[in-house]
Amino acid sequence: VPPVHETGQIERRSRGTSNDPTKYFMASEVVGYDTQPKFSSALNADIDARGGRVMVFVHGYNTGFDDAVYRLTQIVHDSGYPGTPVLFSWASGAKTTDYVYDKESAAAARDQLEVTLRMLAQTGARRIDIVAHSMGTWVTMETLRQLAITGDRDLGGKLGDVLLASPDIDVDVFKSQMRRYGKPDKPFILLLSDDDRALRLSGLIAGARPRVGDYRDAADLASYGVTVVDLSKVKGNDSFNHTKFADNPMLVKMIGQRLREDDGFASDRDVTDRISQLATQ
Repeated sequence: VPPVHETGQIERRSRGTSNDPTKYFMASEVVGYDTQPKFSSALNADIDARGGRVMVFVHGYNTGFDDAVYRLTQIVHDSGYPGTPVLFSWASGAKTTDYVYDKESAAAARDQLEVTLRMLAQTGARRIDIVAHSMGTWVTMETLRQLAITGDRDLGGKLGDVLLASPDIDVDVFKSQMRRYGKPDKPFILLLSDDDRALRLSGLIAGARPRVGDYRDAADLASYGVTVVDLSKVKGNDSFNHTKFADNPMLVKMIGQRLREDDGFASDRDVTDRISQLATQ
C-alpha cells in the first residue's frame, strides 16, 4: 500500500507509467504452495501470529485476480482488520460483457469455497468472518446452504460475521437459500442500496427480476434472520455505486470496527447500529 494512499481508494498505475511502490499498490512477493498441507501449515502460522481471526473475502462480478488482491488489501488496510485475510478468487472473466460467463464460473466455484472454509475450520482459527461482494454473495450463500445440508452450517461454531455487500442474488433465490440454511444464530449483515446501477443492469439481464442488493422491502428480508443496512444515502466513489462498502472511507472503517469486535451480540449490535446511523446521515 503506497504512502500516498487515501482511504477507500486503490491507487493503480496506469498503462505506460513505471512501477513505483511509493505511488501505487504493488505486489512485493509471491509464494506458491503445491499441496494443501503446505498451504494449511502456512495459514496456521499466520493465524497463530495474528490472534486466531480469519476474514475470507469473496469478490464479485467483473473482478480479475489482481483487482481482487488489491481490493482485499485495501479493505484490510483501511478497516484496520488485525486477523489473517484470505482471498477466495473465482474465475471471473473481468469484463463487463462477461456477465453470463461469470455466473457460470461462480456456480463452478461453490464446492471449492466449501473446501476452503472447511480447511480454515481445521486450522487454529477461533473465528472465521466472511465478507462477500456482488456475485460473490451468491457463491457464499450457495456454499453456506451446502454446509447447512451437511449439518455443519456454522463450521463447528467458528463462523463469525457474514457480511453480504451489494448482493447480486435474485430475491426469491435468496429467500430459498435462507430457508434451507435456517435462521442464523448471529444475523447475517446485508448492505443494500437502491441507487446501485450495476444491480439494476443485472436485474434487467435476469428479466426484470429484483436483486437483493437493491430490494426495497428491508422488513421482508429481515424476517429471515438478517440485519439490513440501507446505504442509499451513502456516497460511493465508483460511478455504479456498487462498491460503497469498501470505497466510502467512514463505512469501511466502521465495518472494520465491526469485524474487530470480540464475540458477543451486544457489541456487535452497537457497531451495526452505528453503520445504520451513518447510512441515514
